[in-house]
Amino acid sequence: MLGIEHLSLFVITGLLLNMIPGPDTFYILARTLAQGRRAGILSVLGISAGCLVHTMAAALGLSAILVASATAFMVVKLCGACYLVYLGFQMLLQSSRKEISREPALKAASGKVIFSQAILTNVLNPKVAVFFLAFLPQFISHPTHQTFLPFLFLGLVFIVNGTLYCMLLVLFASALSRQFKTSQRAAILLKRATGALFIGLGVKLAAER
Repeated sequence: MLGIEHLSLFVITGLLLNMIPGPDTFYILARTLAQGRRAGILSVLGISAGCLVHTMAAALGLSAILVASATAFMVVKLCGACYLVYLGFQMLLQSSRKEISREPALKAASGKVIFSQAILTNVLNPKVAVFFLAFLPQFISHPTHQTFLPFLFLGLVFIVNGTLYCMLLVLFASALSRQFKTSQRAAILLKRATGALFIGLGVKLAAER
């Protein structure tokens, strides 16, 4: 079908790859622990939307530009790293201000903000673009190599599997988040830990080749 080979192997491999922790996984877990199940679900949907962008880019051949051009890859990578660092510092500043003012709760980001941040976190990671361009063709037969529909189909299968797995992560993390909501001090510490995590991910992304 559509020139796709070894679909079952693709599904299994995709599930295993989704289980490897990365920036997307940490973003989902951090949002869920900080704001609960709804925030986690919106984060998952945002990450999935970002993966759909990468799928379309790979199908149209746009991701090949990142592979062929070191400059383009570097620009996208640095943009993604700066964005993660920005989110991290934003969270650290918010937690400090809330602690000083002694307000009863931390201001939660809106659903729209959470969703859009998740999309940008995924889209601005060039390693995801390269992954789709390198991984998907291995399951497409040579005569139909680099055609639109096989890329789109495999990308959607990968996204669906990843979304289901991440939803399970959200359910697990949301159970833990309830324990933090009873303590303002714990919520502030969690916010700071999340900010530090995002800064670390940004620095790591910027330093990787």
